[in-house]
Formats: sequence, C-alpha cells, structure tokens
Amino acid sequence: MSSIEGKVIAITGASSGIGEAAARELARRGAHVVLGARRTDRLESLAAEISAAGGSARFRALDVTSRADTEAFIGFAVESFGQVDVIVNNAGSCPCRA
Repeated sequence: MSSIEGKVIAITGASSGIGEAAARELARRGAHVVLGARRTDRLESLAAEISAAGGSARFRALDVTSRADTEAFIGFAVESFGQVDVIVNNAGSCPCRA
C-alpha cells in the first residue's frame, strides 16, 4: 500500500462526524487536508488544531448542493497545494427527509 504522506486530500463535510475524524487521521498521517463544509467556525477550529499538532490544513466554506461552489472548493485546494490527489465526498444533502 502506498503512503498518504504529502498527498492533498479534499474533504467535504469536514466540520463534524466522519469528515472531521477523517481529516484528523489523514493529517496525522502526513496528508495535506483541505476542509470544506457550511460551518466555517468549526472548520477554522479544526484547521487550527491540525496545524497546532504539526499537520497541514486549509479550509473553505462549501455548499455541496452548488456545483459552482464545489468547483471553487477544488480550485481552492489546487491553489493551496498545487494539486488534488483524493476527494473524500462525505457531505450530502437529501431533499427526501421524512
């Protein structure tokens, strides 16, 4: 298995739950993580925690229901780190809630 150290990983839904846990673990393993979600206050705190622990993280507001916003998020990742190696599509919206 190849190492994820140095890989650029964009994570949607990174402000809580699985996305947040994935961001912490991937950064701990040496990946550059780009965090996206609607709750930027939580993203800011998470990015600061990752950086304080020696990791590499950037964040940007993201609404995955908007194609333009999603494209801008990936553009931000490329601007920040020069490329994107992996996208973790963790966020989603379902209009079919009961």
